[in-house]
Amino acid sequence: MSTLWRLLAIGPAAPMKAADAALNAWEDGPMLSWSFFEDGSETVWRLDVLFDEQIDVEGFLEAAGLAGADVDVQFAPLPEEDWVRLSLAGLPAVKAGRFVIYGQHAKAGLAPGEMGIEIEAGPAFGTGHHGTTKGCLIACDRIFTSQAVDVRRVLDLGCGTGALAIAAALLWPSARILASDIDPEAVAETVVNTEKNGVAERIEAITADGFTHPAFDGAMFDLIFANILAGPLQELAKALTQRLAPGGRAILSGLLEEQIEAVEAAYREAGLVTAETDIIEGWAILTLKTA
Repeated sequence: MSTLWRLLAIGPAAPMKAADAALNAWEDGPMLSWSFFEDGSETVWRLDVLFDEQIDVEGFLEAAGLAGADVDVQFAPLPEEDWVRLSLAGLPAVKAGRFVIYGQHAKAGLAPGEMGIEIEAGPAFGTGHHGTTKGCLIACDRIFTSQAVDVRRVLDLGCGTGALAIAAALLWPSARILASDIDPEAVAETVVNTEKNGVAERIEAITADGFTHPAFDGAMFDLIFANILAGPLQELAKALTQRLAPGGRAILSGLLEEQIEAVEAAYREAGLVTAETDIIEGWAILTLKTA
């Protein structure tokens, strides 16, 4: 096995949150995986990145928006016997509403009323440790509890690991679910995870850029998840609104607090308004409904 390299950065929340958005938007970046965590308080964050080769650290920090920021950075080869332990140690089970997302290493008994989703850390986004995924799960749980929507068709746009599609399948056993992502690796991982969680028969996973796939032709959805980024969310506002069934809900995330106004404006123009707003770890989760 080739040597893995690890970059560890610790610094203030604001530049680290911006770096999180930059890494999510960085196509074909050199990272094998990365994780953001609060480092003991809400004001200090830690970024942990793995690479399969030595990199230009200064160039990476500049691309991530951390060049010149007050951030403590360490970069060194990672001994083979340590990297799995280090990765798993930072990924405990995560609770979000009634959901508990866990990897095999953190599998444990569920409390009454909890629903477990097994997701292993991998190249796709959506292990539940990020505030956006956690917030979408909480918003989904709230819709189920309120019974505000008769959910028969669900779309998980930008599905990553498929965690949100799986959550919907567990809550609404009779619903049919479409999960899409621009990244074929994410779609492949979604397929594995749906099988692992026993819901593969009700979730169709496709590779698609936005709504450019025959599976969307004439399709309407009662619940749409779009956990992507603020820019694509605005670009897709009209197309997403057109595919939301009357009385349905759209749960949007991947945007920072300061991006709420611009995203809400795009969807208001398209015909949707905000019903609920959640802020988790500086990230916004918007639940929208028809105006």
